[in-house]
Amino acid sequence: MSWQVINLADVPAALWKNGGGVTRELAAWPEAEWVWRMSVADVSQDGPFSVFEGIDRWFTVLDGAGVRLDLNGKSHTLTPLDAPFSFDGATPVDCCLLAGKTVDFNLMLRRGSASAHMQRVAAPFEKQLDATKFIAIYSGNTWANVRFGTENLYLPASSLAWRLVSTPTLVSLTAGDALWMEISL
Repeated sequence: MSWQVINLADVPAALWKNGGGVTRELAAWPEAEWVWRMSVADVSQDGPFSVFEGIDRWFTVLDGAGVRLDLNGKSHTLTPLDAPFSFDGATPVDCCLLAGKTVDFNLMLRRGSASAHMQRVAAPFEKQLDATKFIAIYSGNTWANVRFGTENLYLPASSLAWRLVSTPTLVSLTAGDALWMEISL
């Protein structure tokens, strides 16, 4: 499988499941009954997140001052500088904007079908991949350059690139602001 690349500006916005905001679905695999899904949401007001039974979620703030997420009796403050946050999609979550609207990245996975790891990358990053898995890179407010074995991929700002890796491969990523994701089935 080769790289699948999509720019956020090319994706139409759709209302959230609960009607409280809009999201842009960047990728879902497989498309019909997805096992994993990546999207970018615009949050312009305080309110609850949609509840997704049987879904594990990763969430991170891309732009804006940040949010406070209240779930399971605890508050979690997330800004564009914080590590991605993982939680059970069935858990009720109240979101409070810290100082105006935010743009947020979401990775959703069907529990029992896939697991993932997400991290921010703001400096040169290198990873030897030895197991079959999906990898994805989201370039935030800056471009990213990905070296996959002998291939080079330039990723403009606000773009997602993803692919299945089935042979041992060294991946290098240079970016000022990106998300690195690994999804195991």
